[in-house]
Amino acid sequence: MNPTVIVTGASNGIGKAIAKVFASNYFNVVLADVDEENGFLLQDELLSEGRQAQFIRCDVSDPKSIQNLVKETLKRYSTIDVLINNAGISEFIRPDELSVEKWDQILNTNLRASFLLTREVVPHMKKTKKGSVVNIASTRAIMSEKNSEAYAASKGGLQALTHAQAVSHSKENITVNCISPGWIHTGDYNQLRDIDHEQHPSKRVGKPEDVARACLFLTDPENDFINGENLVMDGGMTRKMIYEH
Repeated sequence: MNPTVIVTGASNGIGKAIAKVFASNYFNVVLADVDEENGFLLQDELLSEGRQAQFIRCDVSDPKSIQNLVKETLKRYSTIDVLINNAGISEFIRPDELSVEKWDQILNTNLRASFLLTREVVPHMKKTKKGSVVNIASTRAIMSEKNSEAYAASKGGLQALTHAQAVSHSKENITVNCISPGWIHTGDYNQLRDIDHEQHPSKRVGKPEDVARACLFLTDPENDFINGENLVMDGGMTRKMIYEH
């Protein structure tokens, strides 16, 4: 029986690439997103390629929607082996204009959802005595542009949540790791400038597939010695000294 993965925020960008990589590696892929149009398009695309995929609408900021996602996944595929907490929103708002409602929306979507969804799937992973969770954070957890307080807080929280979950679920043989992407271009890669690539020590801007392959690596049962880790994927940018001349 093929393993099952839930990918949140799967309709576009990084989540879409993650879903495709797991599908091509013979996973049953549950595509969770609020974007129904692109979610069903991706489902149909994967099915036409002979893959196993099911789109389930889920608003990860809503606990009841999370519970329904898990229920429907189990109804379709019986098990949940891997969870990729990828869904997130980003808005740049001046701190003095950032409302409590907007703060809560960003934190609930980017941080609380990962806690709630992981908590929801762990009992079902325990039944098979194995499982793997990957939280998608950001290098914005350790470096910032202005007016990104809520987003930075949510991603910093994800990094901390990751190592706490790894310790809490160690007895259940469930690994929990984190990936912190830097500049991952989800649009037309050919529109990038030479200067965009050259400022990276790796000499290129990241692609969604880079993150997708890392997710596959971290969730491979043979790599279960990697646990509670935060993998920075930024082409070396956060290791680079920058001087203004």
